[in-house]
Amino acid sequence: MIDFKKIFAEAEKVNVEVKAAQGGIPTSVWDTYSSFANTFGGTIILGIGEDKETKKFIPIGISDTGKMLSDVWNTVNNMQKVSANILLERHVYAQSYEGKDYIVMEVPRANRQDKPVYVGTDMFKGTFRRNHEGDYHCTKEEIKTMLRDQSDTPTDALVLENVGLDVLNSDSIKSYRSRFELIRSGHTWNGLPTDEFLMKIGAAKISEADGKVHPTLGGLIFFGNFINIMDELPNYFLDYREKLSTETRWSDRVCSGDGDWSGNVYDFYFKIIDRLTADVKKPFAINAELLRDDDTPVHKSLREALANALIHADYYGRQGIVIEKEFRKLKLSNPGTFRISIDDAISGGISDARNGRIFNMFSLIKVGERSGMGLCDLFTIWKQSGYEKPVIKETIEPDRITLTLHIETVMSGLSKTNQVDQDADQADQDAVETRILAVIKENPKVTQAQIAVALNISKSSVKYYIGKLTKAEILKREGTSQKGKWLMLK
Repeated sequence: MIDFKKIFAEAEKVNVEVKAAQGGIPTSVWDTYSSFANTFGGTIILGIGEDKETKKFIPIGISDTGKMLSDVWNTVNNMQKVSANILLERHVYAQSYEGKDYIVMEVPRANRQDKPVYVGTDMFKGTFRRNHEGDYHCTKEEIKTMLRDQSDTPTDALVLENVGLDVLNSDSIKSYRSRFELIRSGHTWNGLPTDEFLMKIGAAKISEADGKVHPTLGGLIFFGNFINIMDELPNYFLDYREKLSTETRWSDRVCSGDGDWSGNVYDFYFKIIDRLTADVKKPFAINAELLRDDDTPVHKSLREALANALIHADYYGRQGIVIEKEFRKLKLSNPGTFRISIDDAISGGISDARNGRIFNMFSLIKVGERSGMGLCDLFTIWKQSGYEKPVIKETIEPDRITLTLHIETVMSGLSKTNQVDQDADQADQDAVETRILAVIKENPKVTQAQIAVALNISKSSVKYYIGKLTKAEILKREGTSQKGKWLMLK
């Protein structure tokens, strides 16, 4: 049942559509049914009009709810009218409010196997989606995306028969095999020739057309050279942006098109993962081998979040994968929409990877989970850490998923424990500044890169703290960055 008082008070929203329906069910209802099913779901209410000038809802009511309910079911079950019935009995019902009767249709988000849900018999003319302006006709690109996701065969399983294994980066493959051998010592695949190894992990396959070994789409994305990936996926783009100071646009940046590295997904992950986790606090802990263990649940969740963005992205989609890091804040954004509902993704237990081959290649070197618990664990760990709740936003035009993570204690309503955590966090920052000053005092000619090596922190972090110390007039650089020296002002 819906809250009619709230409906009349707030008027129409993106996920609510009202129709007077005095002459029967308007044909436009099915356009909205299609748009809700193909987007994020929504509610259609029959028996409510709308004032064109004020946009306020007008209660009208339905005189014969039994007949209209019958008409709804007859139409939705007619494949000449609508391509798929995704409604259960509980989704369509009559409800009374202040003496008037209404028909409510709660349209769920369609499963990917049912999309596109369209009106009539021509999907390219009858497929709709929903935005802030209402229902709109889908483009061919949007429909093709839904058709790709409809298949149970992973998108990246496609065999690229027009190219050979030479489009894959040999250094990337060599690095991967070294990691694989280190993690899986003694595995029978370690002794295989390169082409056979690539077939075992899903990066290549023998074509039925010519009997030769060709890369899969997943293999190209994972191991390929940027220019060759672009030949197959014109919108492919990977971008890591780090901004730890307001004085510069970027303090660090890694792009797939830089030209000085492969530009593939495998190398991108390992080029940025340490940068992504560099400023997360590490407790002093000793493991069973009496070695320092710097890993934490937060570090593990960040690695999982990055892997998920790369595994679940729609590489045919626009605007690429963008990872943005600010001080104590991360934003991970990738093209595509969820193949399951956001609630199911957060609840965990369901894994439906868009790129199963990439998923497998990461999993074989212990990156990524197959349990479907990644987001569920992330939300739990952030809550246990006292961090602000992660925010997941799913948008269309273009399709994108954005995950925003705050790596800091929630400021409002701090408990005594959280205040202690916040004080410790500030002390942690102060300790880094003290260590930087100690290195400079010992060697005033030291460079920022050398400080980073000495303290085992990222160069961008050193740049951030140096900027703070300079702004506070504690430190000053005299001469060039390579041949100058530091002056202690206080």
